[in-house]
Amino acid sequence: MSDAMWMRGVEWLSAAATDPRLCKREWDQGDGVALLEAGRYWDVLSVPDRLGLLALDLLWQASLPVPGPTLVDTAAHRVGFFLPPDPGSRWIGAGLRRAGRGSWVAVPPPYRAARFVEWLVPPDGTGALHPPGTLELALRQANGTLAVLSPAIGV
Repeated sequence: MSDAMWMRGVEWLSAAATDPRLCKREWDQGDGVALLEAGRYWDVLSVPDRLGLLALDLLWQASLPVPGPTLVDTAAHRVGFFLPPDPGSRWIGAGLRRAGRGSWVAVPPPYRAARFVEWLVPPDGTGALHPPGTLELALRQANGTLAVLSPAIGV
């Protein structure tokens, strides 16, 4: 990613903060994580890491657009997919959690990891997010694959 893309990603992401300047200061001088409110510019769908990593791998296809911003929390073993805000959406499945309006998400800056949270796909500043339908298909396919593999790997 170019420096200009990093900067656009920083501006786009920090715009979700109540105080974008303070957000950027936290990233640079604090512990490297800012709490940003979901539901205005994006929602986050958090899934178990094995499911999320496999789904993200399925989304990296030449026939699909580049996946939207995606975080991993290695301490919580979760992957977070940034989606368009949709207060009426219902994501149903074991371990799925949607952060929308009124929820806060711990987010590192697009240019580095912080604590246990890092970007698998950092925001590029264009506002591109995961299309919900495409993400749902990838999660369904990944879930099916994990269901087949689980007995073989003893999970």
